[in-house]
Order: sequence, then structure tokens, then C-alpha cells
Amino acid sequence: MNRAQKNAARKELLNKIMSPASDKYLSELESRYLPRVQAYLSDAVGTQTEISPLLRYHMGWTNLKGVAEAGPAGKSLRPILCLVACEMAGGEWSTAIPAAAALELIHNFSLIHDDIQDGDFTRRSRPTLWSEWGVAKAVNAGNTMRVIADKAMLELKQGEGDSGTAIKAALEGTLRCLDMIEGQYMDMSFEGSTRVSVANYLDMVGRKTGALIESAMYIGALIATGNKQTASEFGKCGRNLGVAFQIRDDYLGVWGNPQNTGKPVGSDIKRKKKSLPTVYMFNQASKNDLKWLETAYSQKDLNESQVRKVLEIMNSLDGAEYVQYQANIQAEKTKLRIDKLNVSKESKSQLSEINEYFVNRKK
Repeated sequence: MNRAQKNAARKELLNKIMSPASDKYLSELESRYLPRVQAYLSDAVGTQTEISPLLRYHMGWTNLKGVAEAGPAGKSLRPILCLVACEMAGGEWSTAIPAAAALELIHNFSLIHDDIQDGDFTRRSRPTLWSEWGVAKAVNAGNTMRVIADKAMLELKQGEGDSGTAIKAALEGTLRCLDMIEGQYMDMSFEGSTRVSVANYLDMVGRKTGALIESAMYIGALIATGNKQTASEFGKCGRNLGVAFQIRDDYLGVWGNPQNTGKPVGSDIKRKKKSLPTVYMFNQASKNDLKWLETAYSQKDLNESQVRKVLEIMNSLDGAEYVQYQANIQAEKTKLRIDKLNVSKESKSQLSEINEYFVNRKK
């Protein structure tokens, strides 16, 4: 396939998937599921231990003084997708609440540790845990959250036909957590390199972001059916959803509207993140641009002039179109997996709506 044919195929896929981003269905799911999940999480985290205030602050339930307030919340995608998968596979979604909560705790444990490793001072427009309480206490808070997640997973009610559902779900959560940690390690190892292949990047985000979303849908379906094959089909769907979500996140980190994202244009460039736009740029840049980029990225920080120059190079390579194209490839793979699921036509339509939202969202 020559370059013209590749460009034509890319545009065809862009047009095939792209549609107005609507979070209506997700909003309905949030209203339906999250009050029960949040109540479970609050009880699981507790209030009585010395470390409870740190956990409750990170979850957005209190301010720095420990006073209850509704802080900025995360998207809660993992618990939502766990409960969706359970219900679509024929189960009673409320039986999966402990697992859904556990997945949200695992995700937040990873965020606490990521903030330490990345040296980030803010998350969700608030000071990060480590920047207020110190690294040592933040590490302990993250570890505590991970242990509470294990406890929550083991509180699953045993299915009538399979007394080992809780153990199987806990094992799946642990394996995908290991996958996620490996992805984070890969991401950190990429920081010192300017030559990371797109294949390496996709492997990394498949682990770092895709693994836990895979786990969410796998566990939800497992709780509903007790069937590992059915659970695996849902899980594979979740893996592609997770990769698509992360690629779109990378797109928004460079080209997103600041009014929607809350971040300045090119925020990921300034942080020198090895996101897909950067990986693509280093693989496609001209010799002269590559020499300049290697010099710029060898410095500790990029100044505003350098950020603008990097953005110019990305745009000259049609970086935005390429990154969205890669997100849409994952969305197309997800669509094919959705079509194979043994669920109702309505369920397939609803999953497809989530799929389209993931790759077209504005924030």
C-alpha cells in the first residue's frame, strides 16, 4: 500500500468512527451505579484509622483539613464498566459492587504512586497526597488502598453454582494489577529514550491503562456467569476500550481545548510525556528536526518557545490526525468484539455508544 492509499484508508476510518461525543448513556450509568459504589467505598476506606484522612482526601471526599466536601472526582470508568458487564452478561449488577469498588481502589492506589514517581504536585486541581504529607506517608496510603481493594474483592457473595467466584475475581484483579504496574515501569523506562516505537507504546498503554479496564469487564461478566470464556470475551473488549481511551487522552493532552480539559494547549509537551504524539513525532521527524528535538528533550525543562516549536513539528507531520486514527483503530477493534458478544442488541448498542464516546470525548 502506497502513501496515498494509506492516507485514503486513514481518512475512511476517521470518518467511519467519528461522531458527536455524547456522554448521555455514561451519565445515566453514573446516576444509577455510583451512589451505591461510593457508599461502599466510604465504608471500606473508613474514618477511624490514622491513615484514613489521607485516603479520604485523595478520593476527593474531604479537604486538606479533613473537613467533608465534594472535591473533584475521577471518571469512575472501571467500576461503571464492571457493573455494566455484569448486567449485560445477565447478572444482577448490585452483586458486583464489592468488585467494582475494589477496581476503583486499585486505580487510585496507582494514581497515588504515579504522582510520587512523576513528581506531580497537582491532581484534579488539588495538591497531590505526597506533596502535602510527604513521600513516605503517601506510599503507605497507596499500599493501604491496595490492601483494602483485596479485602473488598474477597467480600463478593459466592455464586450459587461456583463457590470460587470471589477467589477467581481476586486473582484476575491481581494479575491485571501486575500488568498495570509493568506498564507504569515501561512508561518510566521510556522517559530517557527518544526512540520508542509505536508498537512499544501500544504495548505499554495496553498494560498501564488497558489492563484494569480489561479486568473490570472480565470480572463483571465472571460474577454474572461464572464462565471464564464469556468473561474473557468481555475482558478483551475492555482492553481495546482502555487503549482507545488512553490514546484519546494523549490527543487531548496536546490538542485539547483548555476550556474543556482544564489544561493549557500542549500541556503534555511541556511535561515531555512519551505520549503517542511525541512517539510519532520522533519516529517521523526530518533529520534537522530530529536533531533539534533530541537537544531540546535532553534538557530538564522545555520553555514556552520550545513547546511551540514542538507543536509546530507535530502539526507539520499531521500528528493530530495520526493520533486520532490510532484511537479509531482501537475503537474499530472494540466494535468487532462487541459484535461477537452474546448479549442483546440493545446492550451492543449501549456498549457501542461508550466506545464512540471514548474516542471522541472532549475532556
